[in-house]
Amino acid sequence: MNFQRMEQKNGSSFTGFLLLSFSDRPQLELVLFVVVLIFYIFTLLGNTTIIALSHLDPHLHTPMYFFLSNLSFLDLCYTTSVVPQLLVNLSGADKTISFAGCVVQLYISLGLGCTECILLGVMAFDRYVAVCRPLHYTVIMHPRLCALMASASWFIGFANSLLQTVLTFLLPICGRNKLDHFFCEIPAFLKLACIDISMIQSEMFFASVFMLLIPASLIMLSYGGIVRAILRIKSSAGQRKAFGTCGSHLTVVTLFYGTAIYAYLQPSNHYSQDQGKFIALFYTIVTPMINPFIYTLRNKDVKGAMKKILWESYDSR
Repeated sequence: MNFQRMEQKNGSSFTGFLLLSFSDRPQLELVLFVVVLIFYIFTLLGNTTIIALSHLDPHLHTPMYFFLSNLSFLDLCYTTSVVPQLLVNLSGADKTISFAGCVVQLYISLGLGCTECILLGVMAFDRYVAVCRPLHYTVIMHPRLCALMASASWFIGFANSLLQTVLTFLLPICGRNKLDHFFCEIPAFLKLACIDISMIQSEMFFASVFMLLIPASLIMLSYGGIVRAILRIKSSAGQRKAFGTCGSHLTVVTLFYGTAIYAYLQPSNHYSQDQGKFIALFYTIVTPMINPFIYTLRNKDVKGAMKKILWESYDSR
């Protein structure tokens, strides 16, 4: 494979990277291509449906569905930042990505991942207010506050991504251009560095703790208050209804944070690259696909809105 080289400083810079992806298991590549393509199509359909329903049905013009449509849009962008490149790599011999393409992919995918961390925390706060302060819900969660919290999630997520992307690409890689991953991600990229990266790893670990554990702590506090409020409800029907409003969000949080913490907060000397690839497949492809189904399968409002819109579409023919 041919790599164009730019003018090198200390003989260490390249204009491109070789994404090794799953090339060590060529028998898996065709299977993975088909599976990833199917998952990507379902991700596009599911998340687009959530966004469309949230905008078309007036009954879904609530804070919960405002944040859910933000999450669906985020998942669409996140998957699209990774999957097209992966499909190209799995379908042919060319497994390269340009230097600029790698920078952009890392910045966008990391920014979207960080944004999702914060947005899930915001959604937990929304559920806390809905369960623990139901009479004041519309006053507390007014549209301006919802827009402010969503905007802050995006801003903080991409600001953190900018910092980590700059730190990552300032590292000298000393002629190494083989990235043992299927997309540009920090844990794999750090293995290319040819200097002591202990300080950089500490800085990135601190940033990862901030982006993962602080929102996770807020989620746990919110659900602690929710559980206490639910246990005070005397009727079992009321308890089931309260748990039902939070079950979908808690499932999404568990899937997202479980895989993200595994990928970013374990010691680098315990990091298995093969395990890292399959975990990354899960949180870049599987989780964004199943999120819409988690929210719709147990949600009467979304299913009702879908039936209503489909029925109106059928009647208009």
